[in-house]
Amino acid sequence: KWLVSKFNQLAKEVNQNLEAFELGVACSKLYDFIWDVFCDWYIELTKPRIQAGGETKANAQAVLVWAMQGMLKLLHPFMPFITEEIWQTLVNDGSMIMLQDYPVYDEKLNYTEEENAFEKIVLAIKAIRNTRTELNVPPSVKAKLYIETEDVELFKGAWLFFEKLASASEMEVGAKFDIANTASAVTHSARIFIPMDELVDKEKELARLNKEKEKVQKDIDFLSNKLNNQGFLAKAPEKLIEAEKAKLAKAQEKMDKIMQSIQAYSA
Repeated sequence: KWLVSKFNQLAKEVNQNLEAFELGVACSKLYDFIWDVFCDWYIELTKPRIQAGGETKANAQAVLVWAMQGMLKLLHPFMPFITEEIWQTLVNDGSMIMLQDYPVYDEKLNYTEEENAFEKIVLAIKAIRNTRTELNVPPSVKAKLYIETEDVELFKGAWLFFEKLASASEMEVGAKFDIANTASAVTHSARIFIPMDELVDKEKELARLNKEKEKVQKDIDFLSNKLNNQGFLAKAPEKLIEAEKAKLAKAQEKMDKIMQSIQAYSA
């Protein structure tokens, strides 16, 4: 549902861009979706499901093919010949992609709640990967994860993804952890602790957290100034104002978690 909902939103935005003759913006959104969402994430997420076999394999493959066909249709106005060639190979039923209906937004495929929930998992995995990269920890080195979050059941149900995509050897999920000598990764919905005493330099970890603190503070300052600007509040649509408020709330949540991590290292 995460991918289906994201594709549905993509179709909506691309159609809006085409109607406004914003061809470059539409191409950019398609490029980002194909490489980041579909290739970098969804294909990787489906590998363990396909390996598991059975119904979960069939469902994963069905969504992969559905998304691939949809992406080809969206790309067709920009790349008519290569998308037609791929369509003939992929579908192989004698149909032509140029005669297919162009994807449009469908409210029935709008799984906002499920999309937002799974986005928390994706952001957590990204944060863990970034932390490991900054500490020069190779993917082959497995480590136990302690995930501190209010969404306990959501994260527990995503163990397979953390095992395969975040090099987790074990995982504990709870509302609160008090663990010394760990590296930490932070998102707006979770703090992840990685016990890696032999790999983590305490001073280096503090420096990384302080650097992240500075970055988040800049975001908070920017968003706060924007929302305190009466000109912006008077002219901006209510939907945009609410979106900026949500961004500020997320940034403030992340800052709170970063400060907790800094205090733990400084103790």
